[in-house]
Amino acid sequence: MRIAVLLKDRCKPKNCSMECIKFCPRVRAGDETIIKGEDGKPVISEELCVGCGICVHKCPFDAIKIIGLAEELETDLVHQFSKNGFRLFRLPVPKSGTCVGILGPNGIGKTTAIKILSGQIIPNLGNYKKTPPFEEILDYFSGTELYDHFKILSEKDIKCVVKPQYVDKLPKVMKGKVIEVLKKADNAGKIDLVVEKLNIENILDKEISTASISGGELQLVSIAAALVKDVDLYFFDEPSSYLDIYQRLKVARVIKDLSEKKKVLVIEHDLAVLDFLCDNVHLMYGTEGAYGVVTHTRGVRHAINTYLSGYLKEENIRFGEKIEFFDHPPKKRQEMNILITYDNLSKSFKEFKLDIEKGVIRQGEIIGIVGPNAIGKTTFVKMLAGAIKPTSGKIDFEIKVSYKPQYISPDFSGTVREFLEKYAQDLFISPFFKAEILQPMNLKYLFDKKLEMLSGGELQRVAIANALVKEADVYLIDEPSAYLDSEQRMITSRTVRRVIEKSGKSAMIVDHDVYFIDMISDALIVFDGEPGLRGVGRGPFSLHEGMNRFLKQVDITFRRDEDTHRPRVNKPGSYMDRSQRNDGEYYYNF
Repeated sequence: MRIAVLLKDRCKPKNCSMECIKFCPRVRAGDETIIKGEDGKPVISEELCVGCGICVHKCPFDAIKIIGLAEELETDLVHQFSKNGFRLFRLPVPKSGTCVGILGPNGIGKTTAIKILSGQIIPNLGNYKKTPPFEEILDYFSGTELYDHFKILSEKDIKCVVKPQYVDKLPKVMKGKVIEVLKKADNAGKIDLVVEKLNIENILDKEISTASISGGELQLVSIAAALVKDVDLYFFDEPSSYLDIYQRLKVARVIKDLSEKKKVLVIEHDLAVLDFLCDNVHLMYGTEGAYGVVTHTRGVRHAINTYLSGYLKEENIRFGEKIEFFDHPPKKRQEMNILITYDNLSKSFKEFKLDIEKGVIRQGEIIGIVGPNAIGKTTFVKMLAGAIKPTSGKIDFEIKVSYKPQYISPDFSGTVREFLEKYAQDLFISPFFKAEILQPMNLKYLFDKKLEMLSGGELQRVAIANALVKEADVYLIDEPSAYLDSEQRMITSRTVRRVIEKSGKSAMIVDHDVYFIDMISDALIVFDGEPGLRGVGRGPFSLHEGMNRFLKQVDITFRRDEDTHRPRVNKPGSYMDRSQRNDGEYYYNF
């Protein structure tokens, strides 16, 4: 089975010579394998295409994909958006009494699958020219687990709620105070219980449309607005973005409890949270913007290990790069040159006080910064950068800092290419930056897109690249994993590490994804205290000691998976949990 896909956002017929048509051997032989459509863009006949791939290589914008798929998938096509458009094969299956996860890269149809299951999109079964009647859809799913779901959907006898992916867009569509929004959504009188479980009493009087509400608070409001509804099926699209690990686990427990009574589907890229939250997981593989395939469900441990291996044994398909967790021995910090020393620092605001214990940051190391939100992590880094002066204490050395903020709000009206040419020229000049940043982060496919039109994940990649290219002593990258899929997070961790090792500079990474921190950090600074009132920063510690201190505060234990060595959350009260607590090992390294 061969499919031809045109990525229309990349195709620029006015800026090329229609090489796809000009060089196609079937066209030159007289066939109409590729013709010019009404919009001036090529239309490819899959029936006539021989799969030579010449058009793929000749297209200057990499806008054409000719992909060979297993013949078995031909009968599994659920939805196709247009001629040469994106295709989705198979669907996840919601199940009562269990939390079902969906894991896969961005751009391969996870959100589309949710929209189909929730009734926002009617599946066309590959016939993109017209929407089939529900009788035809029911006939297609006859004898499968999804038949009953679509039967109820056709009778409009099912209620669904979707927690959206991009919560930072909520202020554009919602107005009023948080409490007003939740009361409007509440149809079961659950508002008091949900507010208590999510611990959001202190933000109820905040206006959603103002800058005073953070991304983490918007995420909690969005989750609460879904939970207060009494429906049959709940969808949570990336519920952990912007949340610290305390909040992630709190939300995971609430959703897990809900799944024991209702049907729940969760899309999540934080593998530690997914492992803790879900019982069964559907993997998804495919090509971004071209096609996506939903695999059959499997146990969460087996699913995550398969995803990390990048290989589906049952279908003999290599769908991604293998992601490995290595035992990287700690660097001997005492042998590294000192970049910054700081005495006991403090900073007092009107309602918040931050204290930082004496510490040393050395050249060539990557320091992870962990702790709850609103505890002073970003304030500390801004003190090191000189942007904020401490109330007391002294910082030796003046340093140059490149900063990637937590919340990215583009105020540039041009394309990605224009933005990078203006602020990150070395990305195009330096062979090292081309090989280590431009290529692995797939930035060339974004060059012609307007900056303000980028998705959250695309904007994140551009912002990280922009920060890494700048000349600096310390690279401060705040929450780089937000909106990135699991594979992109691993690529980002490798990219940052190579840039730091090559340049001999230092980096400080603020993030809440334990997998990401585990892969990227040489040492940890650990924050604790009372969020919004008082914060204390200690360290840097070795990765093992720092994670032990941090996870003891969070009150969870992690073990290592015996096959992949990835961190896994122990079930509370399990044998491993009790054993590690007795040994004082909240974070087994290897």
